[in-house]
Amino acid sequence: MTDPLSKRRLKAWIRLLGVTRSIEAELREFLRVKHDTTLPRFDVMAALWRRREGLTMTELSRMLLVSNGNATAVVDRLEKDGLARRRPSETDRRTVHVALTDEGARLFEGLAAEHEHEVNRLLSDLAEEDLDALTAMLRRITKGEPK
Repeated sequence: MTDPLSKRRLKAWIRLLGVTRSIEAELREFLRVKHDTTLPRFDVMAALWRRREGLTMTELSRMLLVSNGNATAVVDRLEKDGLARRRPSETDRRTVHVALTDEGARLFEGLAAEHEHEVNRLLSDLAEEDLDALTAMLRRITKGEPK
């Protein structure tokens, strides 16, 4: 027997995906136009800012769900711009750690504040109760909590 909610769930998924893509596109454009940067660059800087002591390239790739090659390309540009630094592991020659420089951390903090402001603007139609309900629903989906 077919689940009577199956089609509605599919439509909800398509709507959720569409909203996500739309917001992501606006954030990409905001970062490009206002800050001459990219969303992948912002994401790498955010991951490195959260882990100030640095990450291995493998940890960074896993955290961002991207290939080592993609992460390496972004880190190469950040390092060239003086915003990140690499250092070899003291215990494993194959492992490289990457961290933001002080300049990179300062730049990211400014970007993060403006990014938050832009996300706030994009979601400004949601009241506090809407945000609570949406957060609860998304938690149920991602953590398999009871419906």
